[in-house]
Amino acid sequence: MPIKDIALTFVPRLGTRAIVHLLRCFGSAEAIYAASVQDLSAQAELREDVARSIVAGAGMREAEREATYCQRHGIEVIASTDSKYPTLLRDIDDYPAVIYLRGYAEALQRPSVAFVGTRKISSYGQRMCNELVQGFVEVAPDAVVVSGLAYGVDSACHRAALQHGLTTVGVIANPLPQITPAAHQHLAEDMIARGGAVITELSSQTKQNGRYYISRNRIIAAMTAGTVVVESPESGGSLSTAAFADGYNRTVMALPGRATDLNSRGCNLLIRNRKAQAILSGEDIAREMMWEMGLDSVEAPKRTPQPLTDDEARLIALFDDAPMTFDSLLMRSGLDIGELSLHLMTLELSGAIRQLPGKQYEKLI
Repeated sequence: MPIKDIALTFVPRLGTRAIVHLLRCFGSAEAIYAASVQDLSAQAELREDVARSIVAGAGMREAEREATYCQRHGIEVIASTDSKYPTLLRDIDDYPAVIYLRGYAEALQRPSVAFVGTRKISSYGQRMCNELVQGFVEVAPDAVVVSGLAYGVDSACHRAALQHGLTTVGVIANPLPQITPAAHQHLAEDMIARGGAVITELSSQTKQNGRYYISRNRIIAAMTAGTVVVESPESGGSLSTAAFADGYNRTVMALPGRATDLNSRGCNLLIRNRKAQAILSGEDIAREMMWEMGLDSVEAPKRTPQPLTDDEARLIALFDDAPMTFDSLLMRSGLDIGELSLHLMTLELSGAIRQLPGKQYEKLI
């Protein structure tokens, strides 16, 4: 059990990015806890009060309690330094120090694609989830389908994967062993029974307040080589997953729909704004992933800065030195609400802007 890796997640005032920075500086949680206050402050530029708390063993008591809980509930804890940890997930700057798993860790090492979308799935979306997965399995039978075990597109794609013999992994925004929504507990058990897994970054001591879904989406986007948005309105969690994937230099794909269908508006905007490749079949997915010739040569994508689109560049040019409100940007840009929301989300994830309280935005570049 990686006690010290778990302990790092309980150190007060030590965020996820700071933990990643420490791990990159010292190589392991053991080395971090063995370091002196001076080493932690000098090498990792850590605040002295946080460095002192680590040297004093902060987080160890909570980690021991968590380890006992995990053993009691059959939960495996995988540290980011473990070979079982998803390789692509370690590529980002805020990867979880540990992930909690029920099921088969081997599923995390295989090439995978995320399928995401709205909870309010239409009959068209339901049919296309099945057709996309069915076509995909014919080309990439050893790949893994990853989603969030939510209502709608997520559960439809998990079920389609099971129906067509693909391994599937669920990434949830709550501690194990509970599944949210509870109605999908049996689905999760089926996924595990057929060689899949359910994972989370959240310990049993996490206070649930509904704010972890966006964080969960970054894991889905990062651990997979590509993300498919099956159905999405012009705002919602699936677009944040697509934006994360784009920022991580993963392949982003979207299923187009009729211009009048609200459930397809987000997909159509992604395609129109060149943030996603249009796909019509499972074969298209494999082709975009360059998997049509097999999965043996799959490599981790290299992260490179993504240039701004023309619309994003025009939007950045509207910023003054002072922060701007959403309404001001809406009026000055001439974009509609959905387009502006998508561009702002992409710019924020790329580090070009940041959101401030009161729905204000500040330019950073």
